[in-house]
Amino acid sequence: MEIKQAKFVISNSDVRKCPEQNLPEYAFIGRSNVGKSSLINRLTNHKGLAKTSGKPGKTQLINHFLINNQWFLVDLPGYGYAQVSKSAKKTFQKFITDYFLKRKQLVLAFVLVDIRHEPQKIDLEFMQWLAENAIAFAIVFTKADKLKPLIIEKHVENYKQILLQWWEEIPTYFITSSTSGLGKEDVLAYIDNVNKILDNNRKK
Repeated sequence: MEIKQAKFVISNSDVRKCPEQNLPEYAFIGRSNVGKSSLINRLTNHKGLAKTSGKPGKTQLINHFLINNQWFLVDLPGYGYAQVSKSAKKTFQKFITDYFLKRKQLVLAFVLVDIRHEPQKIDLEFMQWLAENAIAFAIVFTKADKLKPLIIEKHVENYKQILLQWWEEIPTYFITSSTSGLGKEDVLAYIDNVNKILDNNRKK
């Protein structure tokens, strides 16, 4: 898939105010400072589409971006550590939960995980929550340019071993780098394929 158009549409903290169009939505979420904004900008070929910052917790709203007039990329606040107050964190958690549980246009969540670290409890708990609520998701390992291939393999294998304790199959996963562009085409091809399946199902 080639992204020819990526347009910011709306930011809000109320799922009821999200766009009304019946277009498929793909939500991107992860721990603060996982490289989400950089990856979104790389995927869309727009350097400033999602605001990047060295300060964790920059994204604080549900952000909708219309892609090729065909689907929405949704940039969600990071979970876990962020340099915000406890009350703000509770607010984030509330509208993130509302989005996942109430947004009918949501097709899939991309859960971003920093490949440099061992499996983190908060990431695993979030994936478990998605599974318990029957929300489809794929894992996107970020910052792969920071590690050697053998270390990447080892870290992915660690995740697999843990996830196989819960489920019979490993969720679809991608290894990416917003710096080198690694994994970009794979993620976009995956979205394109899902969109085609949805389109075919609608025509039946």
